[in-house]
Amino acid sequence: MQWLMRLRALRGIRKSFRGFQAAPWHLHCRPVTGVGVPKWNDFDRPEEFNFASDVLDYWAQMEQEGKREANPALWWVNGEGDEVKWSFTEMTSLTRQVANVFTQTCGLRKGDFLALILPRVPEWYLVAVGCIRAGIVFMPGTTQLKAKDILYRLQSSKAKAIVTIDALAPEVDSVASECPTLKTKLLVSNHSRDGWLDLRSLMRSASPDHTCIKSKTTDSMTIFFTSGTTGLPKMAKHSHSLALRSYLPTCRAVHHLKPSDISWCVSDPGWILATVGSLLEPWTAGSTIFIHLLTQFNTKVVVETLFKYPITHLIAAPAVFRMILQQQFTSLRFPTLTHCSAGGEFLLPEEQEKWTKQTGIPIYEIYGQSEIGLCCAVPRGTKIKAGSMGKAIAPFDVQIIDNDGNILPPNTEGSIGVRIKPFRPAGVFVCYENNPEKTAKVECGDFYNTGDRARMDEEGYFWFLGRDDDVINASGYRIGPTEVENALAEHPAVAESAVVSSPDPARGEVVKAFIVLHPQFQSHDKQQLIKQLQEHVKAVTAPYKYPRKVEFVSELPKTITGKIKRDTLRKREYGQL
Repeated sequence: MQWLMRLRALRGIRKSFRGFQAAPWHLHCRPVTGVGVPKWNDFDRPEEFNFASDVLDYWAQMEQEGKREANPALWWVNGEGDEVKWSFTEMTSLTRQVANVFTQTCGLRKGDFLALILPRVPEWYLVAVGCIRAGIVFMPGTTQLKAKDILYRLQSSKAKAIVTIDALAPEVDSVASECPTLKTKLLVSNHSRDGWLDLRSLMRSASPDHTCIKSKTTDSMTIFFTSGTTGLPKMAKHSHSLALRSYLPTCRAVHHLKPSDISWCVSDPGWILATVGSLLEPWTAGSTIFIHLLTQFNTKVVVETLFKYPITHLIAAPAVFRMILQQQFTSLRFPTLTHCSAGGEFLLPEEQEKWTKQTGIPIYEIYGQSEIGLCCAVPRGTKIKAGSMGKAIAPFDVQIIDNDGNILPPNTEGSIGVRIKPFRPAGVFVCYENNPEKTAKVECGDFYNTGDRARMDEEGYFWFLGRDDDVINASGYRIGPTEVENALAEHPAVAESAVVSSPDPARGEVVKAFIVLHPQFQSHDKQQLIKQLQEHVKAVTAPYKYPRKVEFVSELPKTITGKIKRDTLRKREYGQL
């Protein structure tokens, strides 16, 4: 990582910029009470918006004028003693250099697609913002992708460029001949490779002078590949309104981030949670983004990091909090941590209670998707209802709907719908790229149908029940797996569980629970334990929901972000694997 340290001394990094423009007119169009206060209301849609010029360059200007504290914009560590700290001024210069590499060296133009497949490294941020500056559409992807996955993404998007690491370069090369649109391959590495350009070397010689494009808010900015639980991943295309969304007052109020905050989002950079929670939202507030390389998830490393560094805000999947609690650390009283957010899956009420008791900090839930970013949350400092993912966040109008798009009354199970007509709120995806049929399929009356099942109480709090394709239909009874998993979690023997449908000759399908036991219960008689668990579920929820089949396993299949892969278990039950 020596090159990262040397970048501070490059000609392109200056303490002042000759060509710095005054903040755009819209940054002054509304009275403000302090630096970084939102300038628009929740329903404003300015004609133009660009995260690089309207946010990053703005904070660089504040630094130069002495109006922002001397905290870094980006603070990266790798657990081996290497650290990188860049100011907003340095980030502005470096991302301009990257934009010049893309446009001048690689010949990329506004609207071209670029696959961004990097781990948690500083270059991920340089490439993402460099793309935004140049109008190039970046497509994040996890480094867990294999050749087949990469081929699908490159072919379906007609990507013209890819940025990745040594480990994935052979995978790319093995399929590159089948991707006629792919013209540029950029490597982030300390080593060279035939047929690849060295991004770091090109940056060293690139000019820091670059004029950011004037992007319309409706212009394309990024694409996220959905998880593909019901088929091949779809390309959810977002405009610059996704970044604008983080600029609006109600969204800013969710986390109440300040320039003095240091925010750590543990999500893999391939997912939308990282783009929103580890790029757009912290930098919109002028906060420091903290990144740990974390090549493999390790609860001990996470806990040690929270004790060692002055992190104030943590965003992670519930699985991260769950795994920390299961390790039974001596102390979880982190010295600087003041706020925790959980998103990406369901947080059990028991986990909320244990975390709050052991850390003194409650967990505030957030909810969103690749298609909509963040649309529901429990904003910081507001009332928490254990087990609820919070209320709708303006400008989103979120309702529980039926299959025809009709709004259902409170406490009725249905699909989570986000209103997109007559007003499409900032942050809702534009479409599934090159797939009008799939786009039309998720439009349900005036709503976008998320495919998630939930209910809403009288106060507007949402309660997640499961995916549409997770719902179990046993003898005519519709059963959400989350309800059964919640009941099982209350039994002292259960460390984790996953509930899916299983084929049954008499009932069509029945509830099956895959259960990971706490160590002290692993020697118990399994048949007796199954009966106890079944009776327990019958006692705490509707009896018809109890698992007729139970299988004890050593671990559950999970994604790299910690989500339980119910689809894998379901396919195994139906002989599809």
